[in-house]
Amino acid sequence: MFNKTQIPTQLQEATRKRFEDFEQSLERRELSSPESVLPSSVPKEDFKRQINRVFAASEYVAKTCTTRPQLLLELVESGALFEPLADGSFPELVEAVQACEDDAALDKTLRRERHRAMVRIIWRDLNRLAPMREITDELSRFAEAAIQVTLDWHFERMKPRWGVPKGKESGEEQALIVLGMGKLGARELNVSSDIDLIFAYPEAGQTEGGDRSLDNQEFFARLGQRLIKSLDAPSAEGFVFRVDMRLRPYGQSGALVSNFDAMEEYYQSQGRDWERYAMIKARPVAASGHRARAVSAELMELLKPFTYRQYIDFSVIESLRAMKGLISRQVQRRGMSEDVKLGEGGIREIEFVVQVFQLIRGGRDPRLRERQVCELLPLLEAENYLPEGSGTAMREAYEFLRNTEHAIQGYQDRQTQALPSDEEGRLRLSWVMGFDDWRSFEKALNGYRERVNQEFQDVIADPDVEQGEDAETLRPWVSLWEGSLEGDEGQEWLTDKGFDQPERVLSLLKDLRNHRQVVAMQASSRDRLDAFMPRLLAMLAEGDAVAETLTRIQPLVVSVVRRSAYLVLLVENPVALQQLVRLCAASPWIADELARFPALLDELLTPESLYAPPDKEALRDELRRELLRLAWDDLEGHMDTLRYFRSAHALRVAASEVTGALPLMKVSDYLTYIAEVILEHVLQLAWEQLVLRHGRPSDANGEPEAAPNFVIVGYGKLGGIELSHGSDLDLVFVHNGDPEGKTDGEKPLENNLFYTRLGQRIIHILNTRMPSGTLYEIDMRLRPNGEAGMLVNSLGAFEKYQRNDAWTWEHQALVRARVVAGDQTLAEGFERVRRDILCQHRDADALREEVLKMREKMREHLGTKPSASDNGAVFHLKQDVGGIVDIEFMVQYAVLAWAEDEPALTEYTDNIRILGALEQSGRLGAEAVAQLIDAYKVYRSTGHRLALQRQEAVLEDGEPFAEERRRVTGLWRHLLESHH
Repeated sequence: MFNKTQIPTQLQEATRKRFEDFEQSLERRELSSPESVLPSSVPKEDFKRQINRVFAASEYVAKTCTTRPQLLLELVESGALFEPLADGSFPELVEAVQACEDDAALDKTLRRERHRAMVRIIWRDLNRLAPMREITDELSRFAEAAIQVTLDWHFERMKPRWGVPKGKESGEEQALIVLGMGKLGARELNVSSDIDLIFAYPEAGQTEGGDRSLDNQEFFARLGQRLIKSLDAPSAEGFVFRVDMRLRPYGQSGALVSNFDAMEEYYQSQGRDWERYAMIKARPVAASGHRARAVSAELMELLKPFTYRQYIDFSVIESLRAMKGLISRQVQRRGMSEDVKLGEGGIREIEFVVQVFQLIRGGRDPRLRERQVCELLPLLEAENYLPEGSGTAMREAYEFLRNTEHAIQGYQDRQTQALPSDEEGRLRLSWVMGFDDWRSFEKALNGYRERVNQEFQDVIADPDVEQGEDAETLRPWVSLWEGSLEGDEGQEWLTDKGFDQPERVLSLLKDLRNHRQVVAMQASSRDRLDAFMPRLLAMLAEGDAVAETLTRIQPLVVSVVRRSAYLVLLVENPVALQQLVRLCAASPWIADELARFPALLDELLTPESLYAPPDKEALRDELRRELLRLAWDDLEGHMDTLRYFRSAHALRVAASEVTGALPLMKVSDYLTYIAEVILEHVLQLAWEQLVLRHGRPSDANGEPEAAPNFVIVGYGKLGGIELSHGSDLDLVFVHNGDPEGKTDGEKPLENNLFYTRLGQRIIHILNTRMPSGTLYEIDMRLRPNGEAGMLVNSLGAFEKYQRNDAWTWEHQALVRARVVAGDQTLAEGFERVRRDILCQHRDADALREEVLKMREKMREHLGTKPSASDNGAVFHLKQDVGGIVDIEFMVQYAVLAWAEDEPALTEYTDNIRILGALEQSGRLGAEAVAQLIDAYKVYRSTGHRLALQRQEAVLEDGEPFAEERRRVTGLWRHLLESHH
């Protein structure tokens, strides 16, 4: 069958080997050649040409046919490879699934049917036996059929045990509706697509008629979990579809299934613009029970007001522009410019052009609620939303780009849109797309992308046109940078311009010009640097301490000479350049961060967000959007994104702090929120990865746990909501899994071991050093028995240790402990244990002795050592007498001493609010509390300021804090030493 004349030379050897493997597989099984069962309507030469093309262009199809040659023979004999799909409901799939006796048989059947569908679809696609839209439609219909038949299978097997869900108010049978989002919703699935789903059901209530009753929420959550596992779990046969549930309300932290009331409440009160964008393509693709159609229609009516406004809504342009900017920056950071979906002029830009008109006018014009891009483009042109010819041009581009995407993915059945970088891959793609070589294919591709990008810019790009620079104004700065204005003349000119150290500035510029990386720059990059430096100097001239600011910015310039796109960003965005100068003048810490991670320059483009940090919910939402398209098994992608997210928001909080936009307490709140949001995701990421490998831990009833029965407890600054720049995280891990249970995967683990592995993976994700740095330094020494103890403890073991074995200093630490991520029920259990331990009866004298002994030991090891020359003037803000730790120890002592009689003292974990509670209880006077709070705030504020100046928290002259130290020391003596 192999015919090398039909295949490019470089692809012949690999194709010949695939044919040999296939023919040997036929011989071993004593099967006849496909040609012998070929329908009479298909000429043999046509078939030979087709099979050669497919085996050359798709390693996946060749391997599948070699592993299961009977599959290809059946497809050939039935004529299924050569004719359009006769029945979009896939009756063979339905029949095969209905015959399955157990989960293992179901999983195997689904995966085999998926291989059958994929071989047929890729064969027809690569041989252009079907247009692009027929391919995407068939893929989508197969996905729908697979979801529906799997849902039905599990639903029927759950009913005998738990019965049928009934509505509390209506009494009617309830249905699980599966919403298909994205390309599935629009019936535009690609050859190796994941599927985005949302689960919903109409009404709360209970199941009836089974051995045991469940509430509807729990029943449908279990049904949803079983559906996902059957489709998504990898096995020796592969998977059916990767399932992504992160578009549901509240994302991965939200309930797997929501009833209609909860969904309506969420979208009305918290729905984001990007969720409107996603909801455009939403469509019910499956539902359980006999009321499926009616309740599906009810759900879509409920969602319509959120998606489409009843007025012409131009506000969406800004949010879509911002969304595209976010994607573009991710593309740049991850080097994805060659991605035909997300890169410039790619598939996503066409979708954005279409959807901006849908969101603006879809409320008024129902025709714009069509989900498919190819249907909407001609309509937009006909209605003059797009210029004449634009709709047609973009539709052609869309089909070309989608065909390219399919050719890329069909090779190995991989979810990627990246153009190949190897010579053989490029030749194969060009050949499949009908071109003789890469150069001619690339020329055509770039032509389409340029047209798409132009249309996109016309529709959605920022309308503010940048004004050209005044060349006359810049000319002397050009001379200064080039070195023609130097020596005495240069110094005099700089002095006239107000530069503080002109000689130093000239020296810095000379050093930069002669830097080896600058000297080695390519011509185009050097042009960008030559455009940037005069603008930088002109901007510097508007501020003070120019020489120092230039010194701080110089490492950034050197770090980006090989990535000169950042120089373009600063040249084309004077606002960003202005922020760069402003922030580097204010803080060497910020300058260092920008030099280490130049991608953070993106943050300078929008001062309104740079100096207005979001609240915790907005942070959570932003992180959710950034991670939305990453699969759970893409650990490196998640780790990189998390590190950028943390660095970007650390920059925002630093910028807000040095410019006075945020007070101290808000700074600590914001830094703490960042850590909490990251820890929430890291816990979920670690869980999903372990579940993928080992399955879910089982509860006491033998049922798989839907979510981790695990919490991350923050101690110290994290627990006290007092994080500062560069703080590490003091963490303790607690679980409440069934000690007798184990996981339900192919490689099962005992629950205790599973949760230990979960803790290990969390630490790995947080403190692994990558090019983008570590997320956080982690300190686990506050766990029971410290470094010698178990990494993860059960709640019972934690409580037992705290009651029987913990030292006084460990109870002091518990004052500032709180759950920062994980299961809510377990969090409440932990808080009960914490409160009980803190409220224990303690002997006041023994407690005082222990606290004083620990404080003295810390001063010896960590405080400053007085010398004959300093007269005690040096002051360590944290460790010295009258400093931060003295205040913290007084607060901890007070809680441990008095919580038995004043349990309200255990409510808070931050020092400021605990001091307030002490005043409320009458245990400390208002004046004493005010003095401690004032001292604590001024110390911490100074510490933050020193950190941003890259200085230690040690003052050579402690005189400015003499009064605060005197007051703190007086209160210390009154509280702890007067009874000694």
